[in-house]
Amino acid sequence: MTLDPLPETDLTRHRRLRDQGSLDRADLNAILDAGFVCHLGVVIEGRPLVVPTVYGRDDQELYLHGSVASRSLAGGVPVCVTVTHVDGLVLARSVFEHGVNYRSAMIHGEARKVTDPEEKLAGLRRLTDHATPGQWSYARGPSRKELAATTLLALSLEEASAKIRSGPPDDADGPDAGLGLWAGTLPLTSVWGAPVADPVLPDETPVPEHIARREGTRYA
Repeated sequence: MTLDPLPETDLTRHRRLRDQGSLDRADLNAILDAGFVCHLGVVIEGRPLVVPTVYGRDDQELYLHGSVASRSLAGGVPVCVTVTHVDGLVLARSVFEHGVNYRSAMIHGEARKVTDPEEKLAGLRRLTDHATPGQWSYARGPSRKELAATTLLALSLEEASAKIRSGPPDDADGPDAGLGLWAGTLPLTSVWGAPVADPVLPDETPVPEHIARREGTRYA
């Protein structure tokens, strides 16, 4: 299925490195689906605040959560959310041409505080299963008291953009190509390790399959 492109707005227009920019929804979704930690930027009392937090998504919205005491999750104010994956260093023949292979997404909008109980539960499930698929069904669900202590924000994915850089250095056809220096990329990958049990667990407690099968698989 072909997805409609993201609209170009004053906030999503790529002004630098336009060839690395993308308004393709498939690129945005792939970047969001590859991770689970974002950075939420918001201005509070005239000062910028950037907070790392986990997220989940559906086709229309990004969900973020935290404590009801968190000032960054008040809702009703403009925010900017970013997600970045580093795929390696780009080591050129000159330091000026060095760079990073990466995938990044930026979402703008006014975050909405989710108050409907059913939507809040559904959003928290998406967030939980986004980080660890299957965990919501395995673990105990939130109590009424725990839900009351949790804020869930929903941010539309309509005003968003992506940037992607891949490949070797860009100076192979320049004057530095004759320096005789090594140039290339230094890839970076992250892999899930073996699950480590809580020390107080009984020895016979098995690792659930939805967690065990992630060992050795690539993150991001």
